[in-house]
Amino acid sequence: MPRIRLPSADELSPEQRRVHDGIVAGPRGTVIGPLRAVIHNPALAERWSALGEILRFGTSLPKRLNELAIIVTGRRWTSQIEWWVHARAAAAAGLPEAAIEAIRIGEAPSFEDADDVLVYEFVRQLQLNGQVPMPTYDAVVARWGAVGAVELTAVVGYYTMVSMTLNAHEIPLPEGVAVPLMPLPEGGLAPLPPARAKAE
Repeated sequence: MPRIRLPSADELSPEQRRVHDGIVAGPRGTVIGPLRAVIHNPALAERWSALGEILRFGTSLPKRLNELAIIVTGRRWTSQIEWWVHARAAAAAGLPEAAIEAIRIGEAPSFEDADDVLVYEFVRQLQLNGQVPMPTYDAVVARWGAVGAVELTAVVGYYTMVSMTLNAHEIPLPEGVAVPLMPLPEGGLAPLPPARAKAE
């Protein structure tokens, strides 16, 4: 059960309905996850949705890497809806299923593609330490330019906000969807072990 009321479409005010319909007409096609709570403030929901559309659908990074950054963030925060949506998107974008499963269960993922390792490590370090080591940062800039480094950082920040919103308000998964992430026995944030550069 969510901690706050999640209004249905027919309960929305005219301004909420305008924002709702705009979101549905966009690339998401539906109002799901944090926007179900954020719609309480339609001005915030409208801007939130616009930012999210850029960071999910409009970065210069390959979709596989964008989705990798999102699922690492979702795992860090044990954010169920974020994981459920984006693990499927990551698989569809070509991220290896074995790597997705390793991240899901909290094990070190193994990657054959150096780009996957680089993005995983950038996100992992930013989530664990609030900083990115200079060699990793420089490698991202060398690979995707300043714009790639800016976008990747923004993806991590935005989906951290998404995770916090989902968790704080206990936004439920769709009916019939099993919980994909097991909470850690000790509680807190997932530790995100370092990646392996190739299959062992």
